Amino acid sequence: MVMETGQIAPEAHELQFEAVVRGQNFAFTTTWGLFHPKGIDAGTSLLLERLEVPEDAACLDLGCGWGPIGVTLAHMAPSGVVHMVDKDFVAVDYAQQNAVANGCSNARAYLSNGFSHVAEDERFDLVVSNLPAKVGGELLQYWMTESHRRLHPGGALWVVTVAGLKDYVKRVFRETFGNHRKVKQSGTHVVAMATRS
Repeated sequence: MVMETGQIAPEAHELQFEAVVRGQNFAFTTTWGLFHPKGIDAGTSLLLERLEVPEDAACLDLGCGWGPIGVTLAHMAPSGVVHMVDKDFVAVDYAQQNAVANGCSNARAYLSNGFSHVAEDERFDLVVSNLPAKVGGELLQYWMTESHRRLHPGGALWVVTVAGLKDYVKRVFRETFGNHRKVKQSGTHVVAMATRS
């Protein structure tokens, strides 16, 4: 059975909500099919509460989804620049809409499978990601290794993961960066960071 346009369920429409992150009010629009479309998830919230961002930082939101990390980065680094990338074109569209709606003229979202469409000569002060839990170790290791390569000396990779990946992240950070700092752990998520020397 094919549904007529008038029969499409309300769930097919856009979702709008407001969120307060680090004392800043944001308005977001999302849609079904994107990760955690009804609000900022617990892992991302934990990450955003702890993130340290210089005002002039060049930032990459890796796997941006609908943009809560990138939009927050843009407000925390008003003299910097924020790249938001995702392999999902719907996510990129919403991330860009949310950046514009929240006055983030220093942020742009674009389609990229990881680093595939990030300019080869682009370097960052911060790479930030809510690492997906179910993509496999090879992809996660590539993202962490490539983040190291794309960071300026002194730059940092900040991630949040499900708690079950904390030992894996610790090992890869130490192998790749030579350091690892567990910033915060909740019952379900861990925020960690590593710095490029």
